[in-house]
Amino acid sequence: MDRSEEIRLIREIIGLAEQKSAYLDETISHSPISRYSSPDRFAREEAALFRRQPVVAAHSGELAGPESFVTRLVMGLPVLLVRDGAGKVRAFLNVCRHRGAKLERDATGCKRVFTCPYHGWSWTNQGDLRAVPQEQQGFPDLPRAERGLRRLPVAEAHGFIWIIANPEISGPLNIDDWLGPVSDDLGWLDLANHKIAVETTIEVKANWKVLVEGGIEAYHFRVAHAKTIAPFFPDNLSTYCCFGPHIRTVLPRTTMPDLANTPEAEWQIRRDSNVVYTVIPTTQFLVQQDHVVWINAQPRAQDHTTLRIATLAPASRLDGDEMQAHWVRNQKITMATLIEDFDLGEEIQSGFASGGNPSHLFGRFEGALNRFNLTVEELMAG
Repeated sequence: MDRSEEIRLIREIIGLAEQKSAYLDETISHSPISRYSSPDRFAREEAALFRRQPVVAAHSGELAGPESFVTRLVMGLPVLLVRDGAGKVRAFLNVCRHRGAKLERDATGCKRVFTCPYHGWSWTNQGDLRAVPQEQQGFPDLPRAERGLRRLPVAEAHGFIWIIANPEISGPLNIDDWLGPVSDDLGWLDLANHKIAVETTIEVKANWKVLVEGGIEAYHFRVAHAKTIAPFFPDNLSTYCCFGPHIRTVLPRTTMPDLANTPEAEWQIRRDSNVVYTVIPTTQFLVQQDHVVWINAQPRAQDHTTLRIATLAPASRLDGDEMQAHWVRNQKITMATLIEDFDLGEEIQSGFASGGNPSHLFGRFEGALNRFNLTVEELMAG
C-alpha cells in the first residue's frame, strides 16, 4: 500500500463518519444455505478451489535454512516441504513411491535424504530416487526416473510458501499472476521479515466460508464483541476493496474519525484501524499496529474447518522473554475475540439443518460478504 492509497482510505473513513453512514453497496443480496451445508458442494469446492488454486502451506521462516523440511497436511494431502542445499523450496507428496507409506514422520527437521520407514527406499531432498535395498534382485528393470517423489507446484513469495495441492498439475507456479495487484499491499507488510512468535490451532465445526464472512464486516462488533473489542471500534463502520479475487477490508478504530483534526502527515492506517486481507481461497491476514495475525484455514468438510492462527512479529522484535510475553498476551487477546466469532459460526452451522432460512441475507453494508461468495462462485465456474 503506497502512501497516497493510505491517505485515500483514511479520508474515505473520515467522510463516512462525518456523514454518519456505513459503506453501502447498491442492493441487499442473498447467499443460499446450500453453499455452506451441502457435502456435494464442498466436494466441488475441493476440486475447483482447494486443489486447483494456490494456497499457503507454510511461512518461509519454518524452513529456516538449507536442508530444512516441514511435513503437514495441506488441503487433505500429506505434504513434504523442503529447502534444498541451494536454498530452493520444493514441495512433494509425503508418500513413498514404492508402497505408499508416509515417507517422513517428523514434523520438522534438517535432512538431505529421506528414507521410508517401511522398506528403506530413499530419496534426495530434490525428489530423486537415491537407493533401493536389494534393487538388482527385486527390481532389475526399475525405471528410477519415474519413481521420483510426486512434485507439487510451489513458489515462495511475501514470506510464505505457496503450493497447488494437486500432483496432477505440473509446471511452475506463477504466484505473481495469482496475487495480482494485492502483491503491492503484501509487499508493504514485509512479511518476509516477520517470524511466527506464537500460534494456536483450533478445530471449528463450521463451514470455512461462514468463518471468512465473520471477519470482513463490522456490523456485528457492537453486539458479538461487546465484552472484548467493541469499545475500540465505531458501530458498523468499515470499507472494502477487491484486488481481482482477493479482498481488503478496513475496520477503523474509534480514533480514526478524529484524524480529521490532525495533519495528514501524521496519519497511519495501521495505528488507527485493523486491515484484513482475504487471499482466496483460505488465507487471511489481520494487520494490526505492530504485528500481523495470519489465519490459515484447512477446510475438512462442509461443517468442519481447522484453523491455524499465528502472530507474525517483526524479526527484530522477537528477542528476550519480555518480548515473547508481549506476543503471548497479544495472541491471547486475538484468540478471545476470534473465538467469539467461531462460537457463533458453529451455532450458525448447527442451525442450517433446521430449515429456518433458505438463504443468508446480506445488507448493503455487508457487501464484502456478497463479493467474497460471488468470487468463489466465479472460480468454481472455471
